[in-house]
Amino acid sequence: MVIEILCFYNVENLFLPDQVPIHRMDPTRSGLKNWDERKYNNKLFRLSHVFSLIKKQNGILPFIIGLSEVSGREVLEDLVKMDPFNSKYGIIHYDSMDERKVDVAMLYDKAKVEIVDSETITFFFEKIKKNTENYDTTRDVLYSKIRYKEKKEVIHIFITHLPSQRERDVNKPKRAFILNEIRKRIMNIEEEKVILCGDFNENPDDENLVRILYNDEGGKMLENPFLELFHTRNYSTFHLKTGLLFDQILLSKSFFDKTGLIFQNAEIFNTKELSSRDRKFENRPFRTYAGTRYLGGYSDHFPVLTKFKL
Repeated sequence: MVIEILCFYNVENLFLPDQVPIHRMDPTRSGLKNWDERKYNNKLFRLSHVFSLIKKQNGILPFIIGLSEVSGREVLEDLVKMDPFNSKYGIIHYDSMDERKVDVAMLYDKAKVEIVDSETITFFFEKIKKNTENYDTTRDVLYSKIRYKEKKEVIHIFITHLPSQRERDVNKPKRAFILNEIRKRIMNIEEEKVILCGDFNENPDDENLVRILYNDEGGKMLENPFLELFHTRNYSTFHLKTGLLFDQILLSKSFFDKTGLIFQNAEIFNTKELSSRDRKFENRPFRTYAGTRYLGGYSDHFPVLTKFKL
């Protein structure tokens, strides 16, 4: 019997509607083509419907939801007013210095979760080209310390959206650095449970995501239940013809003990309703945009879930 669900979802460019540009070629905040009120409201409807489907299938909503690619707090306030949240979910969000103005965030069931503390972990990287600005910034890591009220259990949650793979993966060292900083913080957390989730822009068997599972002495401190899903060709997103499992939820080994919340299983929520309407892209996420072409879908990623029992 499932008692609680934790979800992570890259929602693909959740921006407020753009103001109508004065000139046709003027840049917009979102960077999306013709991102207007109608498309924004459809996006909110689509995203809220995802969680209605999760509730329908499991009987409950996730008690914690990690999100990425959200721009500002207002879009989250609009989302949690809608069914099935109905203003019963709280928001943790901080504006980051990301160049595209997209952030990570956390929603939580206020009846089940008490926020003890939260902060962002910000990273600055020196630029290679000396004629540009001094530092390159990326999306913050969101850290929250919560208390799960049912068992008065403290859980530390890290939500991240690591730098993307592009230009021969110049960002791989940045991802390695960020993950190592998170790893150091996790090593300093004793006894209490830890969750690390996000869009890592790496698959579960990539070197960086294998290294973070272990402490300096080589002892296992985290488990990645999405490794098995990846080996059985389960994917949360795609690039060209390649399936990827960049969206993952890692758990401290204490979730596999016999006290409090206990890990039950992990899954990719890839129901047919969230999948592409184009037969050529069958079983892939039904996206909002394909390049500049508006499709009106949910996201270019599927949500990922971990389920717990008591």
